[in-house]
Amino acid sequence: MITDSDTTFPGRRSARVSMGLLAALLATSALAGCQASLDATADPSGATSGKAVKGPAGSALAALDKIPVKGRAPGTGYSRDEFGPAWKDTDNNGCDQRNDILRRDLTNETFKPNTHGCIVLSGTLADPYTGKTIAFRKADASAVQIDHVVALQNAWVTGAYKWTKDQRTALANDPLNLMAADGPTNSSKGAGDAATWLPRKSFRCTYVARQVAVKVKYGAWMTAAEHKAIEGILAGCPKQKLPQVQTIPLGEGSAKAPAGSAKKTAGPADPASTKASPGAFCSPAGAKGVTDEGTKMVCSAKNGDRPRWRSAG
Repeated sequence: MITDSDTTFPGRRSARVSMGLLAALLATSALAGCQASLDATADPSGATSGKAVKGPAGSALAALDKIPVKGRAPGTGYSRDEFGPAWKDTDNNGCDQRNDILRRDLTNETFKPNTHGCIVLSGTLADPYTGKTIAFRKADASAVQIDHVVALQNAWVTGAYKWTKDQRTALANDPLNLMAADGPTNSSKGAGDAATWLPRKSFRCTYVARQVAVKVKYGAWMTAAEHKAIEGILAGCPKQKLPQVQTIPLGEGSAKAPAGSAKKTAGPADPASTKASPGAFCSPAGAKGVTDEGTKMVCSAKNGDRPRWRSAG
């Protein structure tokens, strides 16, 4: 079935050959541009731990204007399996992506012995969606879920149905698109976009900016209702920047570090800079910083590990 979102330059039998060639060239160019955008994110496993995940930068409102607005494609063929294995270790840091995000977003973590500091047994989440403080215990893991900021089903009907399996797997496991959140709240969100579901008001600018960053990075489009909802929110915070998320540091003793490589010891913190990225290695212990979203951070070590930026809350 041909939908409005799939239609470009409909041809007619009576069209001249030159017009047909022009349409073909334009269509090829558009597809090549889209493919180039997706290829840049298709294999994030080569990213070096602790470095910025490739993604757009700058004004969220300006980036929003670059996202195409189209109708929803049919949901036919969607399943979670189309986005690859759940929590695949796409960045090759030795830990699955669920535990990566827990280590990044929780504080006061404890870890399962002999897992190289990967498997989180407990911790505390300052839930960004509700503002609640939640105690995480692996025995009751559903209390804290890992949300896909751009829901996978939403991604499917706004372009992902045309991507390769590798590209969809990259989206499903990208730290930019993952956030620890209150389990029941995440369940209530479901596959909703910004037109149908939003977190608490104080977090909305940060939340929709992240959705914009994900859709720009992967070349997905938005529906008119989704675009209008995000535009209305960002109009109230026009200086909101797109988030810059880092890869998760390697688990202690990871066997998946590239051959011949060595972990770099973080140098002294720049006293002129207070920028901090959650989970990134830092120095010296006790240093204070702040994320791009304004969250206060502290450089601290736990369980004998190297110091990392953690929430000061």
